[in-house]
Amino acid sequence: QLQLVESGGGSVQSGGSLRLSCAASGYDYNDYCVGWFRQEPGKEREGVAAIDYDGRTSYSDSVKGRFTISRDNAKNTLYLQMNSLKPEDTAMFFCAAAPWCAHLSTYLLSNANYNYWGQGTQVTVSS
Repeated sequence: QLQLVESGGGSVQSGGSLRLSCAASGYDYNDYCVGWFRQEPGKEREGVAAIDYDGRTSYSDSVKGRFTISRDNAKNTLYLQMNSLKPEDTAMFFCAAAPWCAHLSTYLLSNANYNYWGQGTQVTVSS
């Protein structure tokens, strides 16, 4: 079974940067569509960025231009580079994977379409 482990979260000031990593084990990451999601207490989990089999990326409007998703298939690792962080980016961030996905942004950014999840890493941005 595919297992995902996130790392790289932490506390930064507004305008700062963080890079999250998600290491996969159990299966070849190349065969999965993967994404990053975030969740604040009491709110629904929302899609932040995703990347499909062909390397095409999708971003939520709230992070477009600030966050960059990438994958290193040789290392079986997914990344999320987060720049110009804002206090409203504060959340628990999760990586997720799905063995199949449609090449549609709305599909890729919907948490209902992912089968495997990491345990999450906290990101806190102070003003």
